[in-house]
Amino acid sequence: MTEAPFRQIPSVDRLVRMQGGVPSLLASTAARSLVAAMRSELRDSWPPLEGEKDYFSEQRLCERLARLRQALSLPYHRRVLNATGILLHTGLGRAPLAEAAQAALLAASGAALTEVSPSTGKRSKREEAVAALLCDLTGAEAGLVLNNNAAATMLALDATARGREVPISRGELVEIGGGYRMPDVMECAGCLMVEIGTTNRTRLRDYAGAIGENTGALLKVHPSNYRIEGFSESVELADLVALGREHGIPVIEDLGSGLMLSGGLPGDPREPSTLDSVQAGADLVCVSGDKLLGGPQAGIIVGRAEAVARVRAHPLYRAMRCSKLALSALEATLRIYRYGDPKREIPVQFALWREPAELRVRAEELLAAGKSCWTKLGYAAEIQDTDAFVGSGASPARPVASLCVVLRSESRKLEEDLRVLREGDPSVWARLEDGAIYLDMRSLAEGAEEDLLASFARLD
Repeated sequence: MTEAPFRQIPSVDRLVRMQGGVPSLLASTAARSLVAAMRSELRDSWPPLEGEKDYFSEQRLCERLARLRQALSLPYHRRVLNATGILLHTGLGRAPLAEAAQAALLAASGAALTEVSPSTGKRSKREEAVAALLCDLTGAEAGLVLNNNAAATMLALDATARGREVPISRGELVEIGGGYRMPDVMECAGCLMVEIGTTNRTRLRDYAGAIGENTGALLKVHPSNYRIEGFSESVELADLVALGREHGIPVIEDLGSGLMLSGGLPGDPREPSTLDSVQAGADLVCVSGDKLLGGPQAGIIVGRAEAVARVRAHPLYRAMRCSKLALSALEATLRIYRYGDPKREIPVQFALWREPAELRVRAEELLAAGKSCWTKLGYAAEIQDTDAFVGSGASPARPVASLCVVLRSESRKLEEDLRVLREGDPSVWARLEDGAIYLDMRSLAEGAEEDLLASFARLD
């Protein structure tokens, strides 16, 4: 391996001069970014695949500067066209908001009712309206909202069982994306974790055998990003609640996915519902707002009034509470469940419940509209059956039938095309599989086809 020629990296001044007509601050920022990137590349992956001459050519430098300027000119948090087949893509912001929730968020971006009663003019609790909706929808005695479900679960454990033992099945010691580990959460909450059962089989008697004088709560966790199938057994929540009542011990469930409809999901009737957990009698049920509920990021707690009041009285509650923007979007989302048609108005629910025949019509229309553009670019396009997934730890390992428009090309660099699409505005995300680009119709938002084709039309 030859030594990397660091001296050939152009100076910032030279790179700025190469960008004639570009505002000086933007040009210098792009130049400094490129110099830093090239230093890193020369350290890590020399020689380059394209060869040393092309790597340092003025044409390539100008192309890279142009891409950097584009990236600097665009907001990072911008609109995405999600054609990946993952409906709740954590990297792409999980649940897209309903139109009503978007309007409510915009309306609340100025001065907005947050912690005051319009009737009395006196201060009120900021989550009061949302809590009332949660109770109406689930039948819970009380509700509370924090900034995410990790916070909700940690605070529920801390307020209920700090310094005390909490039995949990070994099959539910989950780790999800970002390094969220249940043992770590329990440690931060000051609980003494007691592992019971085995990875694949935990019975009610395992919980009963772990109960002692220092038991503070019984914990059940939805294994959100994996399934244990075959020779397996777990304890039903209702049975765990009965055991807790017998011994005067509260039961906490980290349900995670936040499904607010009974009956499960297409292809997965076993996906648990918040409504069912409340009906089973859990003292505290913790769920996410931005998964199957289809709202903004939030950690929702519903359950028995006394247990919820302990969480709200915790000194850290104020540090973990929601902003007015999240509350306004969450309220609008819950109002759809209360008064509207969630399977039509909540985007993730609409996407989940669409029939394959409807998706085929969309795919055929997209294929017809994009044929000339894709042919010009050197792509052959076809429709193919495929599987989509819910994502974000909801309904794990359960595919949902879908259809894709598949693009194949012998002449184009597919990874490069996907990079350019991702860096555009809107940012287009598809998946690369078996040497082809897959555009999944179940995850692609309704009405996004025109913008998708316009993004492809901008490819060289």
